[in-house]
Amino acid sequence: MSLDVETNGAMHEGKKSKPRGPKNWIIAMDGPAGVGKSTVGQLVAKKLGYHFINTGEMYRALTWKAIQEGVELTDGDALTRLAERVKWEFRPTEGGTTLKTYIDGEGVTIQIRDEKVSRNSSLVAGVPGVRKYLRQLQRDLGEAGAIVMEGRDITTNVFPDADFKIYLDADITERAERRYRQLRQSGKDAAQHEILEAMAARDRQDLERKINPLRQAEDAFVIDSTHLSLHEVADKILEHVRERKRRRQRSRK
Repeated sequence: MSLDVETNGAMHEGKKSKPRGPKNWIIAMDGPAGVGKSTVGQLVAKKLGYHFINTGEMYRALTWKAIQEGVELTDGDALTRLAERVKWEFRPTEGGTTLKTYIDGEGVTIQIRDEKVSRNSSLVAGVPGVRKYLRQLQRDLGEAGAIVMEGRDITTNVFPDADFKIYLDADITERAERRYRQLRQSGKDAAQHEILEAMAARDRQDLERKINPLRQAEDAFVIDSTHLSLHEVADKILEHVRERKRRRQRSRK
């Protein structure tokens, strides 16, 4: 099974949202780097029987493809044309919950972790044409609902009408510590002070980006996960969803 998204340059702005219920709610999630959005999102999606997608993978995938094809990473027009030209697919993995990104039929889960990709993905993500195009892919992916989607501008730009808007945050020192433990557990060398510096730089890039910067939606459900496990964060979100469902049921009686 794969969810194919046509990439012939056609956009579908202004689609009217259809009424949604518990079986096909859209849960949008934003927050800074290292806060645990992917892990939490997968836990929530699995429990609800929804799909989950990390939209950051799309920008990393395009960065990898641009490097492979020798596209200049400072040429916004060329990057936008590349985004429009390639075939994007999103195939369920991990029991059918997580949607992984494929470009021109090739899975890129390993390739997008390359250090050169990591260093340049923010540059690619800052291109207005790229963000506009990938925003539409993300909307196409999520318009049917039953999805948990995480990124930097999902609650404010991609799905401002999402049924649930979640903003995860945590102290930057805690976020750096989590990333350090993650790298060490995967057998990679890591220096905690370098991780902290890189994370602070990434925060600045996300917050100061000219197009669709990271910001907290006014009506977001905010969770500070500094002193919580990621399972505890997922439980808070699930209880938030369950409470909405209970209110919905009571209103129908």
